Order: sequence, then C-alpha cells, then structure tokens
Amino acid sequence: MALEIERFLHTERLPHIWCPGCGLGIITAAFLRVVIDLGLERDKTVVVSGIGCSSRAANYLDLGTVHSIHGRALAVATGVKMARPDFTVIVFTGDGDGAAIGGNHLIHACRRNIDLTCILFNNSTYGMTGGQTSPTMAVGDRSTTARYGQVEPPFDLCRLAEAAGASFVARGTAAQARLIERLIKEGIQHQGFSFIEAVVPCPTEYGRRNALKSPLEMLDNERTRSVTQAQAVKLTQEELAGKIVTGVLHLDEDAPEFQQAYAASARAQAERAGARVQIDMTQKLPVGEQK
Repeated sequence: MALEIERFLHTERLPHIWCPGCGLGIITAAFLRVVIDLGLERDKTVVVSGIGCSSRAANYLDLGTVHSIHGRALAVATGVKMARPDFTVIVFTGDGDGAAIGGNHLIHACRRNIDLTCILFNNSTYGMTGGQTSPTMAVGDRSTTARYGQVEPPFDLCRLAEAAGASFVARGTAAQARLIERLIKEGIQHQGFSFIEAVVPCPTEYGRRNALKSPLEMLDNERTRSVTQAQAVKLTQEELAGKIVTGVLHLDEDAPEFQQAYAASARAQAERAGARVQIDMTQKLPVGEQK
C-alpha cells in the first residue's frame, strides 16, 4: 500500500515540513488509501486547502490541488464544485483556518449542504504561527496566548456542523487510523456536505505546554479518551467531560443537496421563460471565449 500511496505524492517535495510526531501524516495517508480504494480519478479529484500546518498537505498530493488563502478554502471549493459538479472535491483545513477566520464559510457550507467533503484537522492550537489559542482549545489548556490557561469554552465543531445543516458529520482521531479512513470514505460517498473532524496531536506547540511530553503519550491520550457514540449515550454529562466521541455522529440521507436544488430552480425558471431562455448548467465556453 505504501508504494501505491506514493503514486499520489509529489515525492520530490519531500521531506514534509511537519514536526516529528505530528498526526497530520496519519490522516493524509488515510485519505490517500481512500482515493485508491474508491478508484478516484486523478484528474477529477480536487483537494482545496487554506493556510496552516494541515493545509500544507495539498502541496504534497499529486491530484488536482488548490492552495487557497487563509480561511477561504470552503469558498474556493464551493466554486470548484459548482463549475465542475462531476469532480470529487475535498477540503483540507484546520481548527484555525476552518473554525476561526474561516468559521463563517464553514457554517454556510453546512447550511447549503453542497456535495463537498471537509476534513478539519483539529490540534487545538495554531501550530504554524507559534502555538496560540484556537477556538477548539479546552478550558484550562495553555498556549502562548493563554499562559495561565484558556478561559473561553471551546467549540464542539461536530455539533456546530450538524446544527448548521451538514448532512454527514463524523469524528475520528490520529490514534484510530482505520476508523478515520472509513469515515473519510463514507463522507466522500455521501451525497451532501460531509464534515469530518480529525483530532490530531501537535507535540511541539500543544503537547510541551500541556504536560504531554511525547507524541506517543499524546496518541495514547487520544486513544484512552475516545468513546464510541454507543458508549457515549450511556454516560452522564460529567462522565463525558474530556471524552472524544468518535464515529458517525449525524447522518441525513434525505436532506436536499445544494446543486440539485439549484438545478431544479434553474429548470423552473427556464420553463417559465419558455423558448426565450435556454439554460444548460453543463455548457462550457470554448477556450478563448471564456470570461
């Protein structure tokens, strides 16, 4: 499998920039195994990323990739999907890029329920810019901007995505590589907006400030804190405190997908206008005539 994965990597750009023990490589490898398993076409698969450690993954992938600006990966991906609905479009983003500066784009992508798969790498810190507090950092955790402990409550991004309208919501961790692989596969196969939170360790900026001294200790911490949804429903709120609930957390296969609703609206307008207007959403302008 390792050799198969290399077919979808720009190996000339390696080694990567990620710190030893970072969990981003585990999730990226899981994604590539899904690409191989589903037989996705290289020229019809687009990965859009923003800015941050997780977003650098797009630089190493030999697929269609767009390294967009900070917080705007979902906006760019929406444009790609609307222009080429036949493409499989995946977003790589982080808890800063996707939930802070890009948080507004996240809730509206969920609301539209457009057929994208968003993989949000959550390490609870801004790893690339110095270990500042992110919107997912737990109360009491330390960062360079919360030296005496975070006082603001964190977002539960999966609950946020579900409330905003995402029709597939799931969570896994870097300590559960096979689970996250299955969740990514199911998310891509789902028709609608799929939000997958991947909890990953950041030993350099988060671990050393929060008494987690090694990458293995951080992975073990993720593993021991993880509970399935079936286990979670049997726990009290006090017992759930600090736990990571994993698996498919929300699935709505009947929710209308944005492009289908948009196409239906376009057809209705064309019928109302009669012969005066012809709408073909798949029509492409010849090269040289595009505006």
